[in-house]
Amino acid sequence: MHAIRQYAFGGPEELRYEEMPDPSPGAGQVRVAVAAAGVHLLDTTIRSGTSGGPFPLPELPMTPGREVAGVVDALGPGVPERWLGRRVVVHLGPGGSGGYAELAVADVAALHELPDHVPFTAAVAMVGTGRTAVGILRFAQLTAADVVLVPAAAGGIGGLLVQHARNVGATAIGLAGGEDKVALVRKLGVVGVDYTDPAWPGAVRAELGDREVTVVLDGVGGAVGRFALELLGVGGRILLFGWSAGEPTQVSTDILASRGLTASWAIGPRLLRQPGGLYPMAAEALAGLAAGEWEPLVNEPFPLAEAAAAHRALESRATAGKVVLVPTR
Repeated sequence: MHAIRQYAFGGPEELRYEEMPDPSPGAGQVRVAVAAAGVHLLDTTIRSGTSGGPFPLPELPMTPGREVAGVVDALGPGVPERWLGRRVVVHLGPGGSGGYAELAVADVAALHELPDHVPFTAAVAMVGTGRTAVGILRFAQLTAADVVLVPAAAGGIGGLLVQHARNVGATAIGLAGGEDKVALVRKLGVVGVDYTDPAWPGAVRAELGDREVTVVLDGVGGAVGRFALELLGVGGRILLFGWSAGEPTQVSTDILASRGLTASWAIGPRLLRQPGGLYPMAAEALAGLAAGEWEPLVNEPFPLAEAAAAHRALESRATAGKVVLVPTR
């Protein structure tokens, strides 16, 4: 098989497309012929060696990637025959776990079976990114009375958050960078505002009239997060889940006290401690996909051999929606 291998931490050039022996599943495992592999922002920080998120950095060499969808083509000892040939999606676990490959090995207990009508690219967008969105929304508890502001609404998580806000009847405003991404957000049936325009906070106020933002779901941080926080009305709440801008939104007790705001961190240990762990959240996200309640934004897939280009595009914010790799057998 072909796979992406990494021998040193560093830039995207460290991702090498190589031929490797086909893996064999062990006891309680299956092998998946990969049709789509997800690329996550955390993959880029792991690759660079700057952060493994809540987990330690993996040992090298490794094959990156933690999200795959495809067809089970081999079974390990103890795995029921019914799994052979099944369409599945699976999160392979933390760190470099072998997802950027034509074949991947996974524990059978981690598999989610897919209906025939669910595309592999959409499924791989939901098994990791979707479960994170489910966790954030569990904490947010949005209602029809809310006015929700979501920075980076054209991203994998942001697109799901604004769709949920729309589905519960809330007023949803999605920020995105550039007219093309704003247009994509508007296609989701919510208000889209271009945050590359310095006057964007005024545009949000104009959209709302005499209403105030009640909830900010912020995975961007930096200047965008700071202005989003300033738009939050009295008694509002901000949930933070990342800082793609390079630094988290700074929230002081003075800011919270002056307007009666609440702030919380929505991922990391808090997410990991949810009842049943992460698997039920992925199952919930995939059920929403299958039922047509959620339509993940998926970037035009990159060939597996171009994983380095996928990382460059993601890091430069040149993508919209989930970034996906597809093998070209």
